[in-house]
Amino acid sequence: MTTLADVISVMDRLYKPAWAESWDAVGLVTGDPDQEVRRVLFAVDPMRAVVDEAIEGGFDLLVTHHPLLLRGVNSVATTTPKGRVINDLIRAGVALHVCHTNADNANPGVSDALAAAIGLRDTRPLKPMPADPMDKVVVGVPVGETQAMLDALAKAGAGRVGHYERAAWSVTGDGTFRPLEGANPTIGTVGDIEVVREDRIEMILPRRKRQAVAEALLAAHSYEEPAYDFYELAALPSERGGGRIGVLTEPLPLADFARLVAESLPRTEHGVRVSGDPDRMIETVAVVGGAGDSEFDRVRSAGVDAYLTADLRHHPATEARAYGDPALVDVAHWASEWPWLADAERLLLDGLAAEGSTQGSTVDTHISTLCTDAWTLRI
Repeated sequence: MTTLADVISVMDRLYKPAWAESWDAVGLVTGDPDQEVRRVLFAVDPMRAVVDEAIEGGFDLLVTHHPLLLRGVNSVATTTPKGRVINDLIRAGVALHVCHTNADNANPGVSDALAAAIGLRDTRPLKPMPADPMDKVVVGVPVGETQAMLDALAKAGAGRVGHYERAAWSVTGDGTFRPLEGANPTIGTVGDIEVVREDRIEMILPRRKRQAVAEALLAAHSYEEPAYDFYELAALPSERGGGRIGVLTEPLPLADFARLVAESLPRTEHGVRVSGDPDRMIETVAVVGGAGDSEFDRVRSAGVDAYLTADLRHHPATEARAYGDPALVDVAHWASEWPWLADAERLLLDGLAAEGSTQGSTVDTHISTLCTDAWTLRI
């Protein structure tokens, strides 16, 4: 049996809540972690029509990109639209889980799916997030204890680099000390200078594991007073973050690129709006799923030929066009984020299967095709 807790555990690894912006509201909104999950519906918005689809379709879990309760509320009474949604979800036993800016900043995330939909390659974040804070632990141990120390530090979380573990560097040298009165030295005699052949070990570790690694080091070391250091490493950009920059397989005139976008994304009444010379050749493209006019400075600095995003407002767009770069392609907010649903579905099923049981095969998933874009008619 797959529980809601099982599903949330996978989703939180894919889209860590810590990656969300400080103003956001992500995570579980309704549901009992112990309840069984057999059917999952993915959608962009927790709108009334989508909630009805989840309830009428017998889904146990609704996963949406946009939050239902982004701003604080004082009541969930049925006298308000959101209150009715909350009550209906609870009565029907349908859990609601939100992955918003934590999915925007993930890799792969929302903008990766948008970039893939239009065929961008060699993508990188437009707004990179700093990598998780890292430390380096340095300790000297008698040569005969080196392997045991490496094992202990690795077990505590040090030495993990990508798909490698127990990664370390060491060099052999001489350690020296004089035990004073009251010492109980493992090696040497009180009052005498001792020289010991030692290995200096260096391993990196996530800063959050510093305490565990320190405790493991002290437990494994034979010395009464082992010498060790933790160095805080410089922060580096990660592969996570908002937006993506990539390259088209073949350059296209702006008009043809806009048609490619229209063909690659679900149709909406909003359509595809373009600003720029239709004959201009487009090769490098920046994309941001959702509202993106706050990123114009980064896009301009990136030197791309075109910027694909949603919700472009008049004044930021005209100001951006005044600089001459880049061309602008504006699509519906819902359409720009809808491609992510298929990624989230696939990654969830892969994650459940990787748990080692038959969890993945017990969960049926579905992507909502209901268009929840705000605009319903264009004249």
